[in-house]
Amino acid sequence: MNKKRFLGAVIAVFAAIQITDPIIHGMILGKSYAALQHVWRPDMMSKMWIMLVNSFMFSILFVYIFHKGCEGKGLLEGVRFGLIVGFFVYIYSIINQYVVYPLPFSLICLWGLLGIIQFILYGVATAFILTPRSSS
Repeated sequence: MNKKRFLGAVIAVFAAIQITDPIIHGMILGKSYAALQHVWRPDMMSKMWIMLVNSFMFSILFVYIFHKGCEGKGLLEGVRFGLIVGFFVYIYSIINQYVVYPLPFSLICLWGLLGIIQFILYGVATAFILTPRSSS
């Protein structure tokens, strides 16, 4: 394992999370969330550091799993990996949240679509950094 590439991919995925989450959850879905303030924790902002740590741990695991199964097929492999992990993790969890919390189905659909796009981005970034370049 090339440790520099691995660390670079972890940082890239973590950065992608930190860039895309505010865009999605602040700019795109902000109005939807405002209508659901009764559902969120009143002290949520004081716990945001937990999400930061969680995002970093996710980044390490995402890159590690890709690395272990990497077939060296380039960016399309990253797209495929992002789709698979996105459906496996993200879609599973948001459907469960729809069942447990009084969330509008339209919000769940947007979460799903935007979440899958994020996961594809993470996969592409990981593949781009971890896939060795041919020296031809």
